[in-house]
Amino acid sequence: MPVSAGDGDPVVHQLVAQLDYPMFIVTVAAGDQRAGCLVGFTTQCSIDPPRFLVCISDKNHTVRVACEAEVMVVHLVPAGAPGLADLFGGETGDHLDKFERCEWRPGPGGAPVLDGCRNWFAGRILERIRTGDHCAMLIDPFQAGSDQGEEAFTFHRARRIDPGHEA
Repeated sequence: MPVSAGDGDPVVHQLVAQLDYPMFIVTVAAGDQRAGCLVGFTTQCSIDPPRFLVCISDKNHTVRVACEAEVMVVHLVPAGAPGLADLFGGETGDHLDKFERCEWRPGPGGAPVLDGCRNWFAGRILERIRTGDHCAMLIDPFQAGSDQGEEAFTFHRARRIDPGHEA
C-alpha cells in the first residue's frame, strides 16, 4: 500500500475518489438576482447550535450572488432528479436563467425553493471563508422541508456532468 504526503498527492486523490456522498443544489437571491448550483463539498459542522458548511467554486456565478445574499437554501438532490443535477451542475447562470427551466417558488429571504427537491433547509449565511478555489459559507439553518423516503443523487453519478463554468 503506497504512503506519501504533499500537495497534489496522488494517494490522497485516489482515496478521495472512492468517497461517494450526496449532492446538493444551493440557491440564493440578492436584490433582483437569483442563482443556484450543484455542490458536493458540504457538511454539518456543529450540533449545538446546528450549523452547516457549503463550499462553492470561486468561478461559479452562484458564489458572486451568495456573497451578497443573507439566506441560502440547501436542497438534497433526489436520486430520481438527474435533470435538475444536469441543469444546476452543467449550466452557468452567467449565460442563462436556470430558474426558467425548472419549477420553484420563492422561499426564505427570496431564495428559490426547488419543487423537485423535497428535502431542503434554509439558513442564514453567517460567514464566508476563502478555502483555496472555493468559498465556504457557514449556514445557520432555520427552516426546512423533508421527505424521509427520498433517496439522494450521489457524487459518483454527478461526475459525468460537464461543469457549466471552467474548472
